[in-house]
Amino acid sequence: MENKSSFLDTLFLLRKEECITIFSDRYTVSKKEEADAVDYFESEFEKERLEFLSQSINYHKDAAIWSAKILYHAAQLYLVRENTAKDLSQLFPQFSWIRNVSSILSADLTLRFLPQIITALRDLDSEDPLIGLLENILSEFHYSGIGYDLNLEKTDWEKELEDKTYQKLYLERIVEKRAYQLAEIPYINQLLIAEFGIYKNEFWRELKIINEKNK
Repeated sequence: MENKSSFLDTLFLLRKEECITIFSDRYTVSKKEEADAVDYFESEFEKERLEFLSQSINYHKDAAIWSAKILYHAAQLYLVRENTAKDLSQLFPQFSWIRNVSSILSADLTLRFLPQIITALRDLDSEDPLIGLLENILSEFHYSGIGYDLNLEKTDWEKELEDKTYQKLYLERIVEKRAYQLAEIPYINQLLIAEFGIYKNEFWRELKIINEKNK
């Protein structure tokens, strides 16, 4: 499909309908498109902030636009791959700002959809080098990858989840996704069991209670 702003149309459709239209070869995102996306994601962030009610977590526009471009380029490269190998580092740059709760939640506005794209890429070609690149991004922003199998063995979970709002959101998504791999990490397991209290079986009957000695 041809469109004057495939970047914005991709993002709007993704957020509203949770589906993606693959447009023709168009990788350069204009400054005007970036500015429009920044404004759009700020409004989306404010809507989601109503759910966690924290005035200390601010919208991080750089994280929002960085992640939006990551997602857009990943979607385009699902089908349009001719002569793209040399451009991967340019299309998928590393995150160069401070990783904190604000940047994590702002990036999540689009990165939450990245696992589905990685899965689709793997179905096409399990040896695709783009898969590892995207998984590295998702490992850094693993809140968006809850439910997807990531190697997070080196994560200091006490430090990672020290912010109470982020901790609450992280635990809620683990429950929503039934992410057993994370839920059975001893530290996270203890947090979940404490949250469930006597209603543990109503929230998640199948979840094992993990003791440190079973770590």
